Amino acid sequence: MGDFIKSLFGGSKPSPAPASNPDSDFPEYDSAPSPSPIYSSPSSSPNPTAVAFPEHNTLPIPVPYTKWYRVWERTSPSDFKNEAVIIPFIILLAAVHIWGRRKNKRKANAWAVAHIPVLEREFASVGFGKSVKEQLGRDSQSDEVPGAGDRDIAAESLMTETTAQEYTTYATGRQNVAFADVKIKLFKRYNPMTLVIEMILSFLFESMKAPKENVQITVHAFDGKEKDLVPVKSKAELDAKDSRFKGLQNSGYDACVWAVVHKEQMKGLRDERYDVSLTATKDHKSLPIWASVMSESAEVTETLLTKELIECVEKAGEEAFEYLIVTDQPIDKPLKLDEANPRKRVILSLRLPSSLQASAYEPTIPLFEYCVRLPDILVATAHFRPEVTRRIKSTREEEVKKLKKADEGEKAEERRLEAEKKKKEMRDTRLKGLSAEEQRKFLEREREKGQKKQEKRMSRKA
Repeated sequence: MGDFIKSLFGGSKPSPAPASNPDSDFPEYDSAPSPSPIYSSPSSSPNPTAVAFPEHNTLPIPVPYTKWYRVWERTSPSDFKNEAVIIPFIILLAAVHIWGRRKNKRKANAWAVAHIPVLEREFASVGFGKSVKEQLGRDSQSDEVPGAGDRDIAAESLMTETTAQEYTTYATGRQNVAFADVKIKLFKRYNPMTLVIEMILSFLFESMKAPKENVQITVHAFDGKEKDLVPVKSKAELDAKDSRFKGLQNSGYDACVWAVVHKEQMKGLRDERYDVSLTATKDHKSLPIWASVMSESAEVTETLLTKELIECVEKAGEEAFEYLIVTDQPIDKPLKLDEANPRKRVILSLRLPSSLQASAYEPTIPLFEYCVRLPDILVATAHFRPEVTRRIKSTREEEVKKLKKADEGEKAEERRLEAEKKKKEMRDTRLKGLSAEEQRKFLEREREKGQKKQEKRMSRKA
């Protein structure tokens, strides 16, 4: 009865059950139940892929637990193949570096040991610290020369390592000499790769200088400027210095550039040094065949090429001697007037022997001692005839004139730029005070003036 009433008022009818497909190809699967998931514990099946495909099991072999410091239980030698190659290479580089630096230091100390007697005899103060006699606890006024064992002790502090391949020392306290610098340049033994590359490049290209080991001694002369160069701390010291220098002989001498040079060094010196480029090269019958003289005047050569110097050069030998230069000019060509100021000095360059024994320096010690005493010879004999002095001065004056002209040109250019800058500022200030119409007229007049100037230039060129 209820269903009938619902049908009269439009009630919903129950949906018919779906009909089965009589034409299905697989009737036996129509009523198959849906699969349900199967769960398994992790302990029973840790890797489903490994269970399904045992041949593809790629799980790592479990590593046994050990203490953190028991590395040998967790590793094997095959894990350190790269380290086995890199670490020995680093150790080899460090060993070569240490050996090279020590070898260079021993070589510098060997030079110091051989020359300590001369330095201590000629100068009041040697080195950047205490003198040899002060280090050995002796009286500074004593004339006793340090022995071989004492020299070995003092050589360590005498030389100062500037770089791994360069050592320097310093000496002062001598009449006619303000101070002396010694610079020793050695091979880069601490870096064999760089040393080999430099040697190869110097063999292939002439512009590349071959590495060499040499010592350069530069003796700076007072040239009559003792009062200006000797420092004082008080007025009493100043008065004492004036009275001390009053009775001394004038340490000045005539300026010149003169040199005795090994013939293999001549071309390089002319290219590298401005002062030597002012000289003329001439062979001298008294010198060995491998040496030559570079001088500004024949009279200078006659005065400075003494018999003692010739003997020292011959004793030093072709293998050790490079050059001896007396100069007052800079090494580099001066570009400003301040750089052209004369600074008188004596420069000696010698090659170092391969031996580390102090006896290997015996042939060159007389020449080294002569170089230190050469300022005394210059003060006594380097006073040339007026004609020679005038000719030498004229060369320097011509260079000074060129520098003055260049300096005046630079100053004129600076003044011109400054005037243009001020003129532009005045123009801008004037334009700001004008109206738009007045500014337009002002700019038009400027443009017309510029065109007229350009036309005049064109007509002059034509």
